[in-house]
Amino acid sequence: MELREIVEPLLKWYDANARSLPWREEPTPYQVWVSEIMLQQTRVEAVKPYFARFLQELPDISHLAKASEDQILKLWEGLGYYSRVRNMQKAAKIICEEYAGEMPADFGKIRALPGIGSYTAGAISSIAFGLAKPAVDGNVLRVLSRLQASYDDILKQSVKKRMEEQVEQVIPKARPGDFNQSLIELGALVCVPNGPPKCELCPLGELCLSRKRGIQQELPKKTPPRARRLEDRTVLVLVSDNKAILHKRPARGLLAGLYELPNVEGKLREDQVLAYVRQQGFSPLRIRQLPEAKHVFSHVEWHMLGYLVRMEEPEMNPGQQPGEAFLFVEKEEMEQKFSIPSAFGAYVRYLRETL
Repeated sequence: MELREIVEPLLKWYDANARSLPWREEPTPYQVWVSEIMLQQTRVEAVKPYFARFLQELPDISHLAKASEDQILKLWEGLGYYSRVRNMQKAAKIICEEYAGEMPADFGKIRALPGIGSYTAGAISSIAFGLAKPAVDGNVLRVLSRLQASYDDILKQSVKKRMEEQVEQVIPKARPGDFNQSLIELGALVCVPNGPPKCELCPLGELCLSRKRGIQQELPKKTPPRARRLEDRTVLVLVSDNKAILHKRPARGLLAGLYELPNVEGKLREDQVLAYVRQQGFSPLRIRQLPEAKHVFSHVEWHMLGYLVRMEEPEMNPGQQPGEAFLFVEKEEMEQKFSIPSAFGAYVRYLRETL
């Protein structure tokens, strides 16, 4: 099969079947960039409200560059992988300093920005600037693997590089952005990752080698993921009237620099929790055990037990730090200004409860 054969039927299918998505309405470099970073590891429907809110508060690159870290983290709250938005702000500052606030229309310069890999650089270059550069993500790797009946491991960088080169050789100069999006769209809607591909709907069915050989469900081949490390943790909801305690995580490591509900390793008994709370300089009054919960990260899985603890009001002003990295804030302010990772979602709702 010659890969060039897919161009015409794929673009014809895309013209008739492309989804109406907010970032496609006005594909400026900034909007393409924001959407592509948000769509990493996140479903399209989940991204839509985040995209709208982000663009409303930070409508261009200069606004992103000037925003406070708390603001960008709050806008990102729930999307996870917070390093993505931190890298976006680093890149925005570079763009303001070196390119007068405008994304450069150059693949190499875009690719050199923090947090932008070959896929995102290709998407911005092709969709926003009309440059004939490939944008090969997981969807495209799956489509190409099945089209060519390839058993090569698509997680290998050498395989991805080869497929990028294949796409670059056939990408139509008149419609590079549409062609890249058509491949991605086909992988999202027809040549799907979970369950059997919808071969009867595929515009490339007559060209697909894996379909001809009946092996489409065997592909693509991927290295099995590493087993996740399991960790027990005890999460504390520490409240006093309309205020509560937050803890800021270290600057490096998992959930780096984010605010969280205080938590410790292991699953503690009530007496151990009360002892820990006192060690932090607080005075507990009442305690209630909360249901267990689980949160899955890419390489670690938390099994959590929670406690709601009512305390005497600490002798400090709201926002002042009583100990290492603790903050005492009003609950309403916490919800409006502080980004709490979704790992603690099962326990955040107890901030509003009385005890």
